[in-house]
Formats: sequence, structure tokens, C-alpha cells
Amino acid sequence: MQFMKTRLIITAILACAAQLGLAQISFSGNSKPVFEDTPSKSTGLQKIYVLYDTNGVSMHYEASTDNKVTWYTYDEGGAAYANEIPGIERNGRETTLKDMTNYANKGIVIEEGIENTYVWVVNYKDYYLRLHSLVIEDATDCGTATLNVNGTGKDIGYYTITGAHQVLDRQMKLSCQTLVWSDAKDMWAQVDTVEIENTLKSTIVVPAPLCNTTFTLWGDRFLQLWDEDVEITSDTYMTSAVDVHTTAVQEERDNDNEMKNEGGQFGGSAPVTIIFSSDCTDAVIHKEWQMSYDSEFSNLVLRLNQDEVEQTFEEAGTFYWRFVGSNEDGTCEAIGETYTVNIGESELKCPNVFTPGTSEGANDIWKVSYKSIVEFHCWIFNTWGNQIIELTDPSQGWDGTYRGKLVKPGVYYYVIKAKGSDGKEYKLGGDINIIRYKENPYSSGDSDGGTVPDGGTTE
Repeated sequence: MQFMKTRLIITAILACAAQLGLAQISFSGNSKPVFEDTPSKSTGLQKIYVLYDTNGVSMHYEASTDNKVTWYTYDEGGAAYANEIPGIERNGRETTLKDMTNYANKGIVIEEGIENTYVWVVNYKDYYLRLHSLVIEDATDCGTATLNVNGTGKDIGYYTITGAHQVLDRQMKLSCQTLVWSDAKDMWAQVDTVEIENTLKSTIVVPAPLCNTTFTLWGDRFLQLWDEDVEITSDTYMTSAVDVHTTAVQEERDNDNEMKNEGGQFGGSAPVTIIFSSDCTDAVIHKEWQMSYDSEFSNLVLRLNQDEVEQTFEEAGTFYWRFVGSNEDGTCEAIGETYTVNIGESELKCPNVFTPGTSEGANDIWKVSYKSIVEFHCWIFNTWGNQIIELTDPSQGWDGTYRGKLVKPGVYYYVIKAKGSDGKEYKLGGDINIIRYKENPYSSGDSDGGTVPDGGTTE
């Protein structure tokens, strides 16, 4: 017997799994199907068999060789301290343990020649799950929901071949509904959520659902096989938990003469208009968009109680925006993403040469180059002081015409008054040189009037 123990120890250390098909093990006399579980390889066990009731059940092993077959049993000591099972019946290659009564909830080692098969047999009747009630203990916590379970069903314990204690998963399911943000639907969507409980616990703590719901505890995977699964349902859970989803969309401008923002953040050249939007979960009652000059929001300079805000930024600087939502009594609060808006300092540059009427799309319109100009007024005059055009937006330009006709090449003059996002005031004046190339000569006049050589009138 000591030799057998030594050999079992060596086998356990080497983790020598049996090469014999486990289909060779079978049971008879059981009233319901046998549940088979394949545990982790680290346990050294090939299978765990869960029987509804081992009373009156026989266990059979069909050998694959003519080698001698010997049965052993072990418990918390591990397979190294296994004891031989007497009274095994033999019929050719089949051996049978006729009565499992004294060998339920134990490990079984079947030795065939130099190969060993290790299994554990559970008598589920000793661990039968019964569920009575599910009570919500606390629905006011912002992050978790606590449930009290009234029921019975002790842990289904077993031992590895080295004597390490393990617990077999019941895989009970706790289900409820909650809200998740759906990008596809652009809204909070109500979904079913399931938490797996491996054992029966008197208290279960789960993430707080974001909507009113009921909890249902179902169990277990063994009773499901035998069509005896049970479930209990709680009263309605009234949520206090909150969450928010926010977006910020900046209105785009496609002005070819405006210096663009290169930082990748919101903002750029003023004026900048951004629409801030929020979507809240069910329990959010108080809603507020906040703006601050610091990222910690230690000093709020603007607070707006609404879901959507359209904000135009005309001052240079860095601004921080976020949304805060809270429940009715303010005990639960959710803060959305922080948006950083950088408005650049102003800049204004004026070209002094352009070539209207020569090459379409290439330097044929006179425009300023600008950034963060929030007020703009520009007048263009000919050499006699006659006003040719007035511009009121920095994105506007002059195409070199007066009353629909190209003016004569030469020198013209501009006067600009503007204001930047940084408060800087611009008072600019200068000349504009119009050049006309010989390969596309100026064509003067038409059938309806005289020439317009420099923007003067024909009257």
C-alpha cells in the first residue's frame, strides 16, 4: 500500500493525465442525467461528475487493456493518500462500484496498469439549491445595488489530486435591466444585463442599474439540466444612479483666406461657434453646462441649466466646458467629458498685388489673410478717391471689378478698421496693385457705355 501511495504521489507531481477515453466511465441506477464538468488542468482531475442523488447508483469503468484495474478513493488529503476501494465487481474488462453511498463527494482514482484516471463525484442532494426571496437592501447608493438573498445551498467543494480545496461553480444568474449609450441609435438604450454568481451568497452587491428595474436570481446550471431550476424576483428597484453622455460640435467655415486651427482641439480663429449637447439617464433631474478658465473648474464663469447650448467664442484665450447632471436630491452626480476650447490671438495681413481677369482661380481676388477677427470694415478707393467697394466681413474679397466691369490696371487704395478676439484694434491703409498680363490683354468698354479705366464713372 505504501508503494501505491508513492506511485500516486509521483503521478500527481508529473500530472500524468490518463490517455484512456473518459467515455469509459458510466453510471447506472440514477434517476436523472449525470452532469459532467471539465475542471482546470491544474486540478489534475479529468472530470467532475455531479449526480442528482448517489443513493442506489453504480459507477462503471470499461478498461481499454487487459491490465489490472484497481479503484481508490481520496478526500482532503489528496490522491497521494488514496485508499483502495474494496468489493469492486469485475466482468471481463468492466469493473463496477455497486454502491456509491459511501463514496459520494469524494475523489475516485482508477488505476489501469500504469495509467491513472482521476475524477470527483458529487452528490447534489447534499448541496441542493433552494431560493426563497430577493430583497433590495439599498437603492440610494450611486454606484452599487445591494441585494439580500434568502435561500439555502452550501458551496459544492472538492479537492484536487494534491489536496487543494476548490469550489465548483453553480453559475447562477442575476439579471436586471440598465441603460447603455448606443452610438448607432445616438441615445441611451435599455438592455438586459446578467451577473454570474458562482455560489449562493446571502448578500450580493452589483453595479447600480441606470433605470428602474427588477432583479431576478436564477439557479443553477445543474438544476437546469434536470428541469428543476428555480428563480426569485425582487420588488422594483428605483434607481438613484446617474450617467451622462455629451458631445461638442464646432461649426465649420471654409474661408480660404482664414488661418486655420492646427492644434486639433476645439477653437481656432474667432468667432468660433460650438454646440454642446447632453443626453442623460433616467434619474438625472438637475442639468448644468459649466464654463471655467481653469481645467479644475474651481471658478465657474458661466452656468447654463439646459441640455443643449450654442456658444460663440469671440475672445482669445482657453476655455473649459463640461456638463454636470445629478439626481433629485443631489446625492448622485455624473460629470461629462471636459472640452477645451482654444481661441487664438488675432492676426491680419493685406496683400498688395493681384491679377484679376488673367488666370481664373489664381490670384484673381484680393482678400486679407486673417485669424480671429471679430469686427471688420474695409473700403477700397481709386486714385481719385472714389469708393469702389465696401467689405464688412474678412472672408469677403474684391474681384477687381466696378459695376460688373474689370477696372484698369494700376494702383488702388484700401482702408481697414478691424478688431481682434484679443481686443487688438487694427487701422490699416495701403495700396493695391492690379497687374494685367499681355497674353490676356484688357478689353475696354462694351456696346452699352464707355471705358472704366480706373473705377471712375462714365457719366
